[in-house]
Amino acid sequence: MTTVQKRRARARGGELDECLRACAVHSGKLVGSIDRRRVELAEQLRKLLVVWGTTGTAAAAPAPAGATALLKRAVKGTAAPAGGMAGELLDALLAVANKALECGYDDELNLALVISDTVLAQRKNSRAGWRLRARLLETLGDEEEALEAYEKYLALTDDDGFGVRARIAGLRLAGEKERELLGLLRRQSPRAGEFTRRPATDVWAEGLAAHAVGDWTEAEPRLVGALLALAADDAPVADRQELLSQYLDLRTTVPGVDLAALTEALALYAEQRRARMRGPVADPTIGGVRWISLGEFRNQIAGKSICLIANSGRVGASSMGAEIDAYDLVVRFNSYRIDPGHTGSRTDIHAAIHKHGFNWDQRVTTRLVFGGVSGDWKYSLRNRLVPGAQTHLGDDSLRWPVRNIGKLGTDVWSGIPTTGFNMLWLLDFLDVSPKLDLIGFDFYESGAYRVQEAMKLAITSVHEYTSEKAWVMERAQSVSDMRIALR
Repeated sequence: MTTVQKRRARARGGELDECLRACAVHSGKLVGSIDRRRVELAEQLRKLLVVWGTTGTAAAAPAPAGATALLKRAVKGTAAPAGGMAGELLDALLAVANKALECGYDDELNLALVISDTVLAQRKNSRAGWRLRARLLETLGDEEEALEAYEKYLALTDDDGFGVRARIAGLRLAGEKERELLGLLRRQSPRAGEFTRRPATDVWAEGLAAHAVGDWTEAEPRLVGALLALAADDAPVADRQELLSQYLDLRTTVPGVDLAALTEALALYAEQRRARMRGPVADPTIGGVRWISLGEFRNQIAGKSICLIANSGRVGASSMGAEIDAYDLVVRFNSYRIDPGHTGSRTDIHAAIHKHGFNWDQRVTTRLVFGGVSGDWKYSLRNRLVPGAQTHLGDDSLRWPVRNIGKLGTDVWSGIPTTGFNMLWLLDFLDVSPKLDLIGFDFYESGAYRVQEAMKLAITSVHEYTSEKAWVMERAQSVSDMRIALR
């Protein structure tokens, strides 16, 4: 059986009752786990079973209480509601699959694959379903099918907030460079073709044995032959990358190695690795953007009236568009949605978490990107920033205001501060604005009002919304249904 056949022999799904049975069985396997990722998966599975217990039997008698009863009912495969999968059940399944994907273990990847098949069988045009499928296939090392799934996702959405286009470009470029590298190795080791028709693992072992006794003349064609065989067999990307790395490491230890030839191979290896990690960087200068520090940002906002617009359902029905546009500076967050009559039409400052790319292509004067881990923040800037979409970009001094400027550690502020709170805290700290108003901030009591692609994102539980609301109310000068004035 080839690598491709083995990979495609994994458990597959499609039928909703079979998928729910698999989820229920897997939930039982996680009892007592101390792995953080599996504990989080177990919680999502519990929520899924609760949803299934409340939505899957609308006409049935009241369900027995307790998690055990829920698990038993799911295992029996109660029929789905007429008309297909309910939206709440779909969201719960996707949440389980995403957590399973984060776990990364074979059992969890198989579960995610079953869920992916089921979601797309029930909802063939599910954007979240196609994105899940693409990420899963990429993790499994099947880049060709992953690219097809990413393309399906893009065909169904206008908002590429997850950077899928850049991911596609990176994977395509990486594939091209890997093929160039293997072609180069074949030319540099002409005898390698003799060893491509035997099992790659056997040939690789023979190559290692020859290298161990100092016979590079016999080792190299076998090692390269094994690499070519793996590529022809469409082996998972992780396996190919690991052996390419090992081969090049071994080659650097060979006495009298041809440095020019080795350098050419290393350059191609580095280029394809870099493309897989971050995709091509079209403009290393980020469109000539001007980086601004904390002090420069203070000067930019000093003396100006500022309003911060919540991504809430209340704003979406406010009819306050003209009032919002009358402020000197309008601040919006993450996946904000524009409806001029309600939200206003202007955005001067876009505050965004680094993990998503929603609205990063919208033209603004200043973009502040927040992130707690410096390396991840820099990576996101390199991959998500759109050249020319911002005049000013906050530097590292503005990366994580609550923690880095305010020095509020987890002992003082246990939750991860939201984008909105980081921005609000920063403006309050600088204290140079005569008017500082929050519009529509009800801390999601009226639901979210975002660009369509972001509406499926969960309102995460890692934030301390209650604490943030209390902080705001302690400083409020006046409060109305739509406006909280801090100055």
